[in-house]
Amino acid sequence: MDLSAHTPVMRQYLALKAQHPERLVFYRMGDFYELFYEDAEKAARLLDISLTRRGMSAGQPIPMAGVPYHAAEGYLARLVELGESVAICEQVGDPATSKGLVERQVMRIVTPGTVTEAALLPDHRDAPLVALAQRAGQVGVAVLTLSSGRFRVLEVPLPDLMSELERIQAREVLCQSGEEPATRGWVVQVLPAWHFDENRALRDLTQHFGVHDLAGFGSVSPLMLQAAGALFHYVQQAQGMHLPHIDRLEVQQTKDWVHLDEVTRRNLEITETLRGSVAPTLYSSLDTCRNSMGRRLLRHWLHHPLRDLNVIRARQEGIRQLIGRGDGHGAQQLQNLLKTTGDVERGVGRIALGSARPRDLVALRETLQGLPDLGTLLQDLTDSARLRELYDVLHHFPVEVVTLLKHSIASEPANLIREGGVIAPGFDAELDELRSIQNDCGAFLQALEQQERARTGIPTLKVEYNRVQGFYIEVTHVHRERIPDNYQRRQTLKNAERYLTPELKAFEERALAAGERALAREKWLYQQVLETLRRFLKELKMLALAIAELDVLACFAERAVALNLAAPEFCGELRMEIEGGRHLVVEQQVDRFVPNDTHLHEGRRLLLITGPNMGGKSTYMRQIALIALLAHTGSFVPARRALLGPLDQIFTRIGAGDDLASGRSTFLVEMSEAAYILHHATPASLVLVDEIGRGTSTFDGLALAHAIARHLLEKNRCACLFATHYFELTHLEREVAGVANVHLDAVEHRDRIVFLHALEEGAVSRSYGLQVAALAGIPRPVLRWARELLARLEQQPGLRPAQDDLFQREWKPLPEEEQEENLRKPEPHPAMVRLAALEPDRLTPREALETLYALVAQVQSNPPPEG
Repeated sequence: MDLSAHTPVMRQYLALKAQHPERLVFYRMGDFYELFYEDAEKAARLLDISLTRRGMSAGQPIPMAGVPYHAAEGYLARLVELGESVAICEQVGDPATSKGLVERQVMRIVTPGTVTEAALLPDHRDAPLVALAQRAGQVGVAVLTLSSGRFRVLEVPLPDLMSELERIQAREVLCQSGEEPATRGWVVQVLPAWHFDENRALRDLTQHFGVHDLAGFGSVSPLMLQAAGALFHYVQQAQGMHLPHIDRLEVQQTKDWVHLDEVTRRNLEITETLRGSVAPTLYSSLDTCRNSMGRRLLRHWLHHPLRDLNVIRARQEGIRQLIGRGDGHGAQQLQNLLKTTGDVERGVGRIALGSARPRDLVALRETLQGLPDLGTLLQDLTDSARLRELYDVLHHFPVEVVTLLKHSIASEPANLIREGGVIAPGFDAELDELRSIQNDCGAFLQALEQQERARTGIPTLKVEYNRVQGFYIEVTHVHRERIPDNYQRRQTLKNAERYLTPELKAFEERALAAGERALAREKWLYQQVLETLRRFLKELKMLALAIAELDVLACFAERAVALNLAAPEFCGELRMEIEGGRHLVVEQQVDRFVPNDTHLHEGRRLLLITGPNMGGKSTYMRQIALIALLAHTGSFVPARRALLGPLDQIFTRIGAGDDLASGRSTFLVEMSEAAYILHHATPASLVLVDEIGRGTSTFDGLALAHAIARHLLEKNRCACLFATHYFELTHLEREVAGVANVHLDAVEHRDRIVFLHALEEGAVSRSYGLQVAALAGIPRPVLRWARELLARLEQQPGLRPAQDDLFQREWKPLPEEEQEENLRKPEPHPAMVRLAALEPDRLTPREALETLYALVAQVQSNPPPEG
């Protein structure tokens, strides 16, 4: 780019912009961050700020938009929320001493995954940055929460990647070109391949951690290393500094958690409803945390149900201790104390990055001053090993940190260090002396005013100060004849003159110099305080984790008492014995909830659930999954009693919709979800299947539902809840060991239906579809016609038996020769399968055209065999 035709300022800006072409550049000019050209147009549109055209450069007017630097955080928050990245360009030269153009540099880069400022982060959730490195069907995943410094890596199969990103709740994802995951609320940044170089990654990480190799952190695979290296380099570039709070690399294994795929997370509404709302969800029903750190940890625990029974039981014991004799008094006391704790975790991150504000240090000080009371409470609860460990973290926290913050930071400091008044009086003698000079101004001015009035005989003479004129003596025009010779005119007003004397000028220079020196000294002292605190980053991080865990355990204990929850027991076999189980979320939304028992074990592995529409089948199945999930977080569960076998995975196939963007019909989505379950469920899995086979013809759906149920029972051998309106499937109970029929019943009275919501043994054949249609508001003429048709159909001889016969006959596998013959039949081409699944009438013209191109590309890349 030829910059010679541009003005010096524009040359400087365009050179910086060339280094960050994909980012908005905030270019500091005085009290504003300015944006130019396409950045200005984009920012004006996104932020709803004025777009102007001022000045000329290269013969063209310059589009401009700007935001005040003191209000920049609010604008940055909006841009980050919209997925934008911003390069912050600051003046590094002093405008007062610079000859010509002031030097400017990009000091940091703000992206959705690298923000640490309080105004840019939601209190209740993290904003993880993720990097991906793919090879041969495997993906290395690196995850960094910059605000806390937690850095972890793992490796997953490519088909599980989306589930993993959902579990992590990624905010920004880094990857190479061609490896971009579908976007589900995260921003994708494509990086050059060299960012993922394995050798460079090893060099950068070992240098940062000060180790010879990474073996001490665990088994770091090449893909993990590549992802971690790319992520670390990206963050260092964004922050432009060392990252001292990232002090370890955590190697994780997905087998440590109960696996929940993305469909299951969505169906169980853990932290977000199916409609995208934050409530009512499992999280919103549980959250009584008193601290932002606790709320974030609660979300983490709900998305990471554990398989380690030792950790689960340790959490349960902590909850029991806090419940005490059943009144939850310990939990209440702990929650009252936790109200006064600040967000230590994020404050520590900002201390490490040098961006901590005075209020962060005040919040930390207040938290540390409350540790003795927390310790006293926990001392009486040390029968729990986990509470004892958390007490030790609090009890052994370095006292010198508390002392430093108590003496160094003012009781009510200014919001920003540049405003002064942050360092406490008595902390530094030099600062105190400079402040005394400033504080003496009032007394000096008053004495000078009295002196000059007496000397000049002017009774209305005033000695005052303002930011523009500085110090001055003001005399009205009435007394101008009495002005002494040593008064030097400074400003003429309509009714008065303002003057300066040699004595006042000398004092002004001394006072202003003292103010500037005091502010400079205060800034230096503040940095020294931060530097001292950085020596205790490890202890501060441990303290933050301890307080967060105490908050969640207290929350679980409070909920256990308030919602009548019970501690689940675990055994070593396939078993779900639940007495009086309830849906934790639904029961808080209704006046009366009907509890239900559940009995699943090796001899009863599949419950075939029948019953009317709206009878509560889906709610019942979800409540079992939520009870299992809660049990594996260490929480108590909504039941009188629960005995569970340890789970490795929870799957749900509940409801489905079109995926028009991929050209997939409702039925194809349903079958894809079922296929994933059939391929991955194990004897330690819990599977929920709700009305499989609805999206195709009756016989096709019935046959598929029958085959899927038998496969889950005989091949996967998992614990399964299988809800259906195909009454013909209830014959499975007589044909196959391990199946039990249960139902949720309803009663009909005068064409009205009453749902009982109670789970009973046995099957029912009626779905009460017409009654539910009436509740939905279907017009009466339509309902009358439907009743007539239903009566005719039910009177047709042989219709029901024709369907029953398919499954009443003993099911036997085909002879081997017939199986071989079927296998020799050519498989349909994938494009034909996809074409057959399309519903043309439901595609827009654009979607139809895109689908056609996709089918042509699929055939060209994988031609069908000749003949």
